[in-house]
Amino acid sequence: MGNVSDIIVVGGGIGGLAAALSVSNETNKSVAVFEQAPEFGEVGAGIQLAPNALEVLDRLGVKEEVLKHAVLPQRLVLKDVYTAKELATLDLGEGFQKEFGQPYIVLHRSDLHRVLYEACQKKGNIQFFTNQIIQTAEQDGETATIINQNGEKFTAEAVIGADGVKSNLRKLFIEDAPVNSSYVAYRGTLPIEEIAGNDNFDLDDVIMWVGPNLHLVQYPVRRGELYNQVVVFKSYDTSVEDWGTPEELTRRFEGSHPQVENALKFINRQFRWQMFDRNPIENWTTGNITLLGDSGHAMLQYLAQGGVQALEDAFVLGEKLKEHDTYEEAFKAYQEVRIPRSAMVQTTARKWGEIIHAEDPITIALRNHIFEKHQATDYNVVDFLYGWFNKNYTRVK
Repeated sequence: MGNVSDIIVVGGGIGGLAAALSVSNETNKSVAVFEQAPEFGEVGAGIQLAPNALEVLDRLGVKEEVLKHAVLPQRLVLKDVYTAKELATLDLGEGFQKEFGQPYIVLHRSDLHRVLYEACQKKGNIQFFTNQIIQTAEQDGETATIINQNGEKFTAEAVIGADGVKSNLRKLFIEDAPVNSSYVAYRGTLPIEEIAGNDNFDLDDVIMWVGPNLHLVQYPVRRGELYNQVVVFKSYDTSVEDWGTPEELTRRFEGSHPQVENALKFINRQFRWQMFDRNPIENWTTGNITLLGDSGHAMLQYLAQGGVQALEDAFVLGEKLKEHDTYEEAFKAYQEVRIPRSAMVQTTARKWGEIIHAEDPITIALRNHIFEKHQATDYNVVDFLYGWFNKNYTRVK
């Protein structure tokens, strides 16, 4: 087809759309977004957005629109899956918002995606292509080319690969495979009316019930109209393709607290996500081609930072393109900031997964003892995540 825009973004998920919006905001470049699905949309269920995400959304100009679809929970709560005892809490009220300059919100992934998509549509210099499974990218001089599943070629000045955990463009940098965590997730939302008056559900907080090799996360989304639940457990037989079955889910949660058993009745068992991440890599840029989001640093969801890190990527990328004269300089500067940051979050997510899923009784006792000493308004423990953005990107008044 030839030249389609100044910059091509491969992948129309949250990271890809945020990147397109950031580039459009910070430069006069035109953008083409290539999406493999037949239409732009987002699957899954809820997403948690910490203050570092809200800061990016604010600077991208979409925060107020996103807040229209969100719920602002009062607390993050860790509970024992068997006893319902609160192990630790984090207060998300005024003190939290003052500390980090933004609230903590939860919403449906599709609502966030739609806000970003509509903001991109309004720009006028962002175009969209669907049914495009991009196989690879290459560079010849000042021209970067992508090739789709039919062998068709599209060219631009630069390419941003935001094509997810199973990224094809990542293969330009390393021949690695997604890392199987042995954990599987069942996610879904249900109308709030279905649980109205049911004392087993807390509509004010984000609750994570934790136990050996398993957990359950619950919170309301879409202005409180839907209730989001995610059930996660370690499968003990990942040698078969069909690992992490609904039957295993039932077995694994036997003996859990009645509130948890009740919650599991509402879980849709048809759809499951086998959970993979990637090992950090030392480079994801070559010339005028770079990676963003999960293609560069797919992570386990235990810190609720996967989508958030893609948003941070998008902002930093736009900033570096504004600051530098060439794509190569901009992309190198971008990854110098983003690779250490995202790698730290990737590895910390794995460690946090080990902590919350601990099975050794001594480890559990020690963990719970440390949790008990934590004050709900002690925000130092999350500052490395939520405070990073503002420390590195002070807002120009």
